[in-house]
Amino acid sequence: MLVMFRCKNFSSFRDEVVLDMRATSYTQHPSHIIKHDSVNLLKTLAIYGANASGKSNLISAMHWYERIIFSHLFQGNQSEHMNEELDSRKLTSIQPFLLSENNDSCIELEMVFLHQNKLFQYGFSIQESLILSEWLTVDNTNVFDRDNKGISFGKKYEAQLKNFKKYREDRLYLSVLDYFATDEMKETVDCFKDYFRNRFNVHFELILESSIKGTVDSWSHSKRLVQDDMFRSKVAEYIRKIDVGIDDIKIEKEWVLNKKTGQKEQEPLIKTIHSVYNEAGLRVGSKAFDLPQESSGTLRFLSFIQEILTLIEKGGVFVIDELSARLHPLLTKFIVDIFQSDKNQNQAQLIFTTHDTSILNKDQFRRDEILFVDKNEFGASTIYSLADLKTVRQDATYNKDYFSGKYGAIPIFQSAENGNGGD
Repeated sequence: MLVMFRCKNFSSFRDEVVLDMRATSYTQHPSHIIKHDSVNLLKTLAIYGANASGKSNLISAMHWYERIIFSHLFQGNQSEHMNEELDSRKLTSIQPFLLSENNDSCIELEMVFLHQNKLFQYGFSIQESLILSEWLTVDNTNVFDRDNKGISFGKKYEAQLKNFKKYREDRLYLSVLDYFATDEMKETVDCFKDYFRNRFNVHFELILESSIKGTVDSWSHSKRLVQDDMFRSKVAEYIRKIDVGIDDIKIEKEWVLNKKTGQKEQEPLIKTIHSVYNEAGLRVGSKAFDLPQESSGTLRFLSFIQEILTLIEKGGVFVIDELSARLHPLLTKFIVDIFQSDKNQNQAQLIFTTHDTSILNKDQFRRDEILFVDKNEFGASTIYSLADLKTVRQDATYNKDYFSGKYGAIPIFQSAENGNGGD
């Protein structure tokens, strides 16, 4: 479970901002709360703001945090691609805040999360390809602190880590622990890795949405859909619920040419099944469609629902940039409802950006489940929760008040009649 995420000097965020999933004392919607020992966490967080306010930059910060960890801790498969791309570009695509005269290029990223009853706080600061500082605490006990003077260890871990003080300036020290640690420390690192491998998923619009058809149709993304009959039946059940004309999902094997070997091989292909009707409106059969024949909205939902059902089963965090893009507002609500329902018993969380104000109401969200991103007069993004605004009335209509500008985080522009018209 995500407790909080912090970034500083990342893209449009000049100053430190914290995305906080800890619930406040509001009593509305108790089913939206995950109770864990001394902390209550939110199941959902909706992020609103004008275009270019910095909403996607907040998701991008989480995406890069995850990506850097992947590139240093995981070998093979997906991480190999990440590693090659990060090494070749030396992280130069991660931009610090550029509208300040001090030209500070040091970016800080940090996350606090709970996994397997362990509380992790891990962060680092980077400057292009260099790691300037890095720190890890587990269950509020310091494991290590790294800065430009070297590395130090907490008392509990000094004895087992004192012989592993060497590290590269362009590598996370966490990768050293992963390689050398044994016993309890190895279990801790494995727990950390399991969270990012299996329980934390960032769907960043600009990176992953460019080829949604290829993503859904890919073996790596839909492996469980292909191999697990019961899971496929469950996905098909949800597809039928949203009424897009799909009756079922089937897997057919077709012979395709392997370009590397030059040999033909059988490859599983995902097919959607549609009913065929006669002129009298009677169902007379069915027809299988290839995925590219479906709409981008249907494919987007098919992509999401696979991740969502898996997270609902085992728990985890799903972070989505522009959840409502190409989805009907009722589909967006449908997805949010899944996470907020009592059926979400395994501590799954949904964090998303959106412009969809049809769900911006007190029947859908607690005040602390609504986050706004806005830019100040210096071009720096800030974030604040609806719960931070003390003037919000109990009977407030959130979407109406948002459009009227009471909460900020909306575009301010001249009307077409009063503008210069481009002259």
